[in-house]
Amino acid sequence: MTCPTVILTARWPKPVEAELMSRYDVTLNHDDHPFSTRELQQALRDFDAVCPTVVDPVTAEVIATEPLRCRILANFGVGLNHIDLEAAQSHGITVTNTPGVLTDCTADLAMTLLLMVARRTGEGERLVRAGNWQGWRPTQLLGTKVSGKTLGIIGMGRIGQAMAKRAAHGFGMNIRYYHPRAVDPAILTGMTAEACDSIDEMLPHCDFVSLHCPGGAGNRHLIDARRLHLMPSHCHLINTARGDVVDTQALIQALKEGRIRGAGFDVYENEPHLSPELTRLENVVLLPHLGSATSETREAMGFRVIQNLDAFFSGQSPPDRVV
Repeated sequence: MTCPTVILTARWPKPVEAELMSRYDVTLNHDDHPFSTRELQQALRDFDAVCPTVVDPVTAEVIATEPLRCRILANFGVGLNHIDLEAAQSHGITVTNTPGVLTDCTADLAMTLLLMVARRTGEGERLVRAGNWQGWRPTQLLGTKVSGKTLGIIGMGRIGQAMAKRAAHGFGMNIRYYHPRAVDPAILTGMTAEACDSIDEMLPHCDFVSLHCPGGAGNRHLIDARRLHLMPSHCHLINTARGDVVDTQALIQALKEGRIRGAGFDVYENEPHLSPELTRLENVVLLPHLGSATSETREAMGFRVIQNLDAFFSGQSPPDRVV
């Protein structure tokens, strides 16, 4: 039997690449360059399996390439808003992702952003590194207390729940949340947590708002100028979900005008191309999409992809099949 051919659009952790190469005919992206549209189309023409990441726009145009050889898009990551799922389904391509394994590390990073923006640690580090710190002063870089405050969570899936546990059990925060479906009460044990009927109802009562909802057309600019106006002026916005969930220009204006106090972001619209206006603001913490960036998690994501490929090529339904 001919060994299935697989192409990776990015470098993966070495143990995962080695395991994948022991099972399949694998083509690596040795210089880790971003794939162009033409390269993605070529990959779908030449390989049985294509393994994209969040930075690869697998659009309807890409999927419509002919002749189409690809039978499975085994995504390295959970989010799928970079893949046109309807186009994949219409062309008979299976799509999988890697849920669950990155929950804790992404929630850890969301909490990191919350603490950093509340306590102005990014500003403080820049001050020290620039050699401009002149010693302790009673009024220097006064931030916001985190313990006991109210955290609003939009999206109480795996990562939202993990964030709630960290905030409630670690910092005694009160939780308000919006989720389109009921949340198992057992998950909220030991928390002061309240479900809200709508995002608009929740926002005015929050000291911090953390986004953990899917990206894509349905949630594009979910946080817009109107909703930023609903937040108290002392509120901080945290985004580890997807960049398109927030209207960047509306956020910049709100931060400039003091309509919210600060923001911590790990994801962006049109990343890695950030608005210069955003990077010039001091009351934001900006990280380069590090949510799942630990050796343990990235390896687990890769091995989850292998599980999906193994199931697919053995004629079984992949455990993380989306389409």
